[in-house]
Amino acid sequence: MEHRVLSISEQCEILGIHRSGLYYHPRGESALNMQLMNIIDREFFDKPFYGVCRMTHHLRLMGYRVNEKRVRRLYQLMDIRVVYPKKNTSKVDKTHYKYPYLLRGLRIDRPNHVWAADITWIPMQKGFMYMFAIIDVYRRYVLNWSISNSMDAEWCTEVLNEATEMHGTPEIFNTDQGSQFTSLHFTGALKSQNIRISMDGKGRAIDNVFIERLWRSVKYEYAYLNPANGGVELYRGMDKYISFYNHERPHQTHDYKTPRELFFDQQNVA
Repeated sequence: MEHRVLSISEQCEILGIHRSGLYYHPRGESALNMQLMNIIDREFFDKPFYGVCRMTHHLRLMGYRVNEKRVRRLYQLMDIRVVYPKKNTSKVDKTHYKYPYLLRGLRIDRPNHVWAADITWIPMQKGFMYMFAIIDVYRRYVLNWSISNSMDAEWCTEVLNEATEMHGTPEIFNTDQGSQFTSLHFTGALKSQNIRISMDGKGRAIDNVFIERLWRSVKYEYAYLNPANGGVELYRGMDKYISFYNHERPHQTHDYKTPRELFFDQQNVA
């Protein structure tokens, strides 16, 4: 997106895309790997306890001649974390502190009480991209989101800062223990705004279930049905879907109210 006259921000404004989603060129993989990743993604929604060995077995039963090495690489590429405790096979970065989980037994009863965030893999016609989203847990409202072809702390931090500029700050911010979220860059941004940091326990399927429900909706209601042919097309399509999710889609857990309706109901009560 280099241009001799226009700045990156000006180019993004003209295209109607987020400045925080700077990299809109999809990451590429072979046709076989894209098939495998699509299968893994769908299967993992239903069986989040499937590790590399079980998923390899599942793929072999489907007729794919794959080994565990390939499946493990795809898990890493898709940022998949299995929900049972795993052996510590890699060195931990001691500069990345793991914060305790603060939501256990907590009654979340108001907007901006708890925000949650996560990254997921989005399939496309050719290649894939990553999506990062932040939600208000109480009202299930998507506060900010972005897509990129890389997962890094700087990207996540920029999306976080945009969210707090637009919506204020939460009391608690919850994520998993991914390296982006344990980085000093990301946690520093939270601490500078006096936001309490909460992180899922290793191998726990329910700790960040709030945003996992968002990912299921995003993929089954949009991404799987409308595989985008390019990053800008993905952004524009996702922008429409998130608007629908926030303003039109009823949520069963809140008596079929939309996140927007729930937000204004709470304001009227206050």
